[in-house]
Amino acid sequence: MKALLVGGTGIISTAVTELAVKRGWDVTLLNRGNAPAPPGARVLCADIADEEAARAALGKESFDVVAQFIVYTADQLERDIRLFDGRTRQYIFISTASAYQKPVSDWLITESTPLHNPYWRYSREKIACEELLLRAYRERGFPMTVARPSHTYSNRSLTVPLHGSKGAWQVLRRMLDGKPVIVPGDGTSLWTITHSDDFAAAFLGLMGHPKSIGQAYHITSDEQLTWDQAIAAIAAALGVEPRIAHISSEFLVACNPELEGPLLGDKCRSVVFDNAKIKRLVPGYTADTRFDQGARASVEYFLSHPEAQRHDPEFDAWCDRVIAAHEAGKKAFAQLK
Repeated sequence: MKALLVGGTGIISTAVTELAVKRGWDVTLLNRGNAPAPPGARVLCADIADEEAARAALGKESFDVVAQFIVYTADQLERDIRLFDGRTRQYIFISTASAYQKPVSDWLITESTPLHNPYWRYSREKIACEELLLRAYRERGFPMTVARPSHTYSNRSLTVPLHGSKGAWQVLRRMLDGKPVIVPGDGTSLWTITHSDDFAAAFLGLMGHPKSIGQAYHITSDEQLTWDQAIAAIAAALGVEPRIAHISSEFLVACNPELEGPLLGDKCRSVVFDNAKIKRLVPGYTADTRFDQGARASVEYFLSHPEAQRHDPEFDAWCDRVIAAHEAGKKAFAQLK
């Protein structure tokens, strides 16, 4: 299998690259060369945003499959169709499970669940990309496949309900310091968190598969957790007891309007995914990594790699202010009784 991954060094794509190399595939990454590539992968250095530079880097090469991890808008996707039409037997677009209907009309999400997210522009842009791809397939036979991951983490990253611009470490630091961490709502909404190694196993089964052309698949774990359970698993890996501050998503959005998409359009909604479609295409696929196990490996990585401990004092101070305001509101209301 000759595969091109555009990107190839992110949370999801690194796992895909590593597994493809392990299976003996001919793997090429097209990126700017800012992050080290997994061993065994060839790198073409070019910025995909510069269409002519990317075309020059690709030369006359063709591929069995192109997997695109860093397209977010329809304009970017139109560029890719120009670049890869006639150059690959399959083009896989990485969309998002947050594109599914919000709020959902049915508790079980399948690939036929409507795509509609009025809360998050990111999701709407991905939906527009999917619609463009489907037209290209119908009108000109462009060999597209759509993959929709939900929240995916790795041994070097971790999914938490709320974090700042520098990632999850500050949430772990708050736990270690005995400070409360914010969980949207009452902590009982269900969420699906998938390890990147599990995602990669299913994704490689998608790559190059002729029956996947023209189709969309979500790839997630079958394990559902409440956000309280997820925080408890992380705290257990840290060896601490969690202190949780339950605060409504609406209050959090009022404190930071940029959270409207990630919360009201995603994390505060209970989601359960039916993975029957990807399992029919990739027999034997199952997500083997329980979150408590994966969280333990992630925590061990953070604690043993100081460079991964990206401190975020701004987010830390914001959490303190929000929690204090929430507590003050409760006390003020109690005094009105």
